[in-house]
Amino acid sequence: MAKKGKEKNGKNKAKHTKLMNRKINKKKEEKENTKLRLKAIIEKAKEQGKAE
Repeated sequence: MAKKGKEKNGKNKAKHTKLMNRKINKKKEEKENTKLRLKAIIEKAKEQGKAE
């Protein structure tokens, strides 16, 4: 049977989940930014190659 009353460690679990999601989203965003930056560098190199 489930216990009645307040959830044990409910705040801590919610806080941990929030922080972990923030960390995961930050990593995803950094990865995406890196990908976009590399794409821009490659495009710029192609343009310089065509100009020469």
